[in-house]
Amino acid sequence: MKIIRLDAWMYSLPLSEPYTIAYETVTQAENIFLRLATDSGIVGCGCAAPDEKITGETASQVLDVLRERVPPLFVGADPLLITRLLESIGTQLADNPSARAAVDMALYDILGKAAGLPLWQILGGYRDSIRTSITIGIQSVDSTVEKARKWVGQGFTSLKIKGGVDVEEDVERVLKVREAVGPEIELRFDANQGFSVQQSIAFVESTASAELELLEQPVPRNQLEALENVTSRVSIPVMADESLMSLRDAFRLARGEMVDMVNIKLMKVGGIFEALQINSVARSAGLESMVGCMDEAGLAIAAGLHFALSRPNVHYADLDGHLDLLNDPTRDAVILHNGTLYPTGKPGIGFDLSDL
Repeated sequence: MKIIRLDAWMYSLPLSEPYTIAYETVTQAENIFLRLATDSGIVGCGCAAPDEKITGETASQVLDVLRERVPPLFVGADPLLITRLLESIGTQLADNPSARAAVDMALYDILGKAAGLPLWQILGGYRDSIRTSITIGIQSVDSTVEKARKWVGQGFTSLKIKGGVDVEEDVERVLKVREAVGPEIELRFDANQGFSVQQSIAFVESTASAELELLEQPVPRNQLEALENVTSRVSIPVMADESLMSLRDAFRLARGEMVDMVNIKLMKVGGIFEALQINSVARSAGLESMVGCMDEAGLAIAAGLHFALSRPNVHYADLDGHLDLLNDPTRDAVILHNGTLYPTGKPGIGFDLSDL
């Protein structure tokens, strides 16, 4: 089997409702879809969801990379030699993780389609579904409570509350949400780098009665000593997100016992191949993993889902990035029922871009 053509194009996906986190307000997302056609008729599908503040890429840069720099390395190559192909772009596209993720997805999609099996089974086949959290951006206390009730009413049993701008208001929002949804709903909090060490400690102490499940990325991404300090001084698990961008980051965080958990996002780390290795480092260090996402179309969410389903220490999923995207042509790449995500059951990632 040989790759004969690569097609890439951009899709602008408005959000049904803008959301705010500690460092930005998002109104729409640009995703880049990718097709790798082979001489056997199998077509692999991938998706990039760059975020300049996190991945360091713009959508136009990713599109240029996929159209100009990848084809000379891939056309004529055997797509089943996944490691060789990904190594060939790993150094050249070191600063383009979401572009690498799109290529990575397409190659794994071809593998699954060639085998006639869903990708999660090929990768390990540990579980066939996983519960996802749903995210509530920074907004007023009343609006946060209203959103929490809405999502619980739709079957979600795990809520992630964003904050990191105003500690006192964050505390109030968490306590009011717990009061509104009751003790059975899991609550997670993501400060998105917005806290200091002292603010993190004060926040955890003030929300103790809410029994938060975890505190995600409380301090700036490069302040690893501060991250370790928070982890050692609070009573709930601390998760690294923006501080984890690569396999080397995973090793550094694990070796220094700087966190209790890691959030692995395909767009940050460069795809499934790297995510598998990062997760192995996490597991060796006794760290639990969560598979997260950016503002990603359903196709990219599906790739993250297949990875999550394949590994036993991936205990958490935060794969809701597609739910607020309007006009997503790949929304049906995953199945959502009562807050739980399921793959489509089709070979590969489970969705075909040929009709777009």
